[in-house]
Amino acid sequence: MKIYRLLTEDDTSAFCHKVSEALSKGWELYGSPTYAFDQANGVMRCGQAVTKEIDTPYSPEMKLGQQ
Repeated sequence: MKIYRLLTEDDTSAFCHKVSEALSKGWELYGSPTYAFDQANGVMRCGQAVTKEIDTPYSPEMKLGQQ
């Protein structure tokens, strides 16, 4: 089964590290990254969808980042 996550972060190296960590754990990029201005906080924000094939049946209680 395939699971999905959307990683988001301010436009700093923390975003790149978050995506790199997910990739190192077997997640794969899904689609193009997104980039938008967060007017409430006055910063640019990044987003990247990732997917991963797992053997475990899906449950809404599962912690996706721990898969």
